[in-house]
Amino acid sequence: MSTSASFDSAGRPPLALIAGPTASGKSDLAVQLAVALERQGRRAVVINADSAQVYADLTILSARTTPEDMHGIEHRLFGAWDGATACSAADWAQRAREEIEAIHATGGVPIVVGGTGLYLRTLLDGIAPVPPIAPAVRETVRALDVVAAHAALRVEDPERARALAPADSARIFRALEVVRSTSKPLSAWQAERVGGIGSRVTPHPAILLPPRDWLYDRCDRRFAAMLDNGAEAEVAALLERGLDPALPVMRAIGVPEIAALLGREIGRDEALSRGAQATRNYAKRQYTWFRRQPPETWPRFERNNFNLGDIFASLLRS
Repeated sequence: MSTSASFDSAGRPPLALIAGPTASGKSDLAVQLAVALERQGRRAVVINADSAQVYADLTILSARTTPEDMHGIEHRLFGAWDGATACSAADWAQRAREEIEAIHATGGVPIVVGGTGLYLRTLLDGIAPVPPIAPAVRETVRALDVVAAHAALRVEDPERARALAPADSARIFRALEVVRSTSKPLSAWQAERVGGIGSRVTPHPAILLPPRDWLYDRCDRRFAAMLDNGAEAEVAALLERGLDPALPVMRAIGVPEIAALLGREIGRDEALSRGAQATRNYAKRQYTWFRRQPPETWPRFERNNFNLGDIFASLLRS
């Protein structure tokens, strides 16, 4: 995310951003902020930026905020995609821009909340305008094994090849198909990012990075609660649809583990253990990303009790 999306854009409409790993308390803080703004007579709307919560099929396993916990606050882009349709960062950012513009048009304050860093980066900085990949190129590239693809990339886009782990198949295939289809390396396209709104808004960001032990304990307890409160039925309904296993909704945390439980490949204790571990692993990756990637000027809050007035003092005063 570019540092232009910081605190130096006075006079532009406000955009609250609450980010951090799963189970860090983002959703509750977003609702608290929205309630505080509405008490001041300002409309506030929470916009989802979590790649699991976009899917209508994942209410329980994505830990989507319940109507009771919304406290009457409008929530947008939660369950907005059917699981049969993959939601890319570009897809989400387009919809989010539309929602933000509509909220600003009424004088309201959008509150973007979620743990998907790529979504936030795409919204603020834009996306590389890579043309559609020629089908024949994609078919040829995807037919390679990762070793051969990486070897080819070292010849055709050595800069990108050096930046990728030899086993990172998804990124290797993507870089190779881009350079072959467009005759330009991916880095050249990424330098031409378009569609970002970072320079057109006044961001009020908060990154929640609570103590890891506290966070991981919440991850464990939350997955156990999901398993006890309908997650099996949710996954069973997904499996009944016969969706492509490669779709994001089928690879969401908890879905493969519970699918194995339903298929009697593993027992309940093993499903609980695997699901909790997968959640912790995901939280760890998010924690690292949000500590390092956003601008240094974005405040990090490394505690597990958040004071709304301290975090959003400037927004609540404006």
